[in-house]
Amino acid sequence: MSALAAHMASGCATVCRVWIVRRTDGVMLGFTDHDLSLTVDGVACLAASGMSAGALQASTGLAVDNAEAQGALSHDAIEADDIRAGLWDAAEVTTYLVNWTIPSQFEILFKGTLGEISWGEGAFTAELRGLSEVLNQARGRVYQSRCDAVLGDGRCRKDLGPLFSIEADVLTSEDDQRVGLPQLREYAPKWFESGRMIVLTGAAAGMEARIKTDRARDEMREFGLWQSLRRPLTAGDRVRIEAGCDKRMATCRLKFDNVLNFRGFPHIPGEDWLMSYPVSSGNNDGGQL
Repeated sequence: MSALAAHMASGCATVCRVWIVRRTDGVMLGFTDHDLSLTVDGVACLAASGMSAGALQASTGLAVDNAEAQGALSHDAIEADDIRAGLWDAAEVTTYLVNWTIPSQFEILFKGTLGEISWGEGAFTAELRGLSEVLNQARGRVYQSRCDAVLGDGRCRKDLGPLFSIEADVLTSEDDQRVGLPQLREYAPKWFESGRMIVLTGAAAGMEARIKTDRARDEMREFGLWQSLRRPLTAGDRVRIEAGCDKRMATCRLKFDNVLNFRGFPHIPGEDWLMSYPVSSGNNDGGQL
């Protein structure tokens, strides 16, 4: 029997719950529903965070554990801008049951990650996903005609040098989703469509988004993003933009000269081949039906 179990068996249950969260950027924060701050497992846990949690549904086998955490956006550690920017997405969460009179007496109730987060009117709600959640994620490759590698990664192996990436200062920004840059006349129209924009300086530093459109407008180059950067982008901020790839073999060969590393299957039969049937007349040369 653990020290905490013995304490609760004595009939004097001075216990509280504690959450320790490690974000993907390395920041570690602790919270508790006790009225005083505690240090648990070497982490200072704040009592003024307004954190609370619903009942944890733990199951056997490979079913996903389910829980929910709620709190107020009242503490400096939890800000709406950080949630909107995705800094809390997929953060690691450990939930403890702690004897607040002797914080070294604790039991781990839950380990997992933060799932869907919603917020508004000064409060937030976060889904807690158990360790078995990763078993629901698809693994392996997809057999398809287009490439399934990411441009510039270890499977693509294409060096995104000056021809395929460039840094520039923002001239205009509309809704953090339509960005104006200098003309970049040395790059062909639509060269960066389906590419990536990474913010290097300013309030949105570290944010990135996929490029939807690449158009020449008057004296500047206008980029439309698939979604907002979720942090303000202002004139003068520096960004890096990378060329786009539509994953076709022809693009890999003609634009990037990288066909040897093409990770698709361009000659895989299509649906029309599955519906074809032999005929006694016509050009039976083994070609496309």
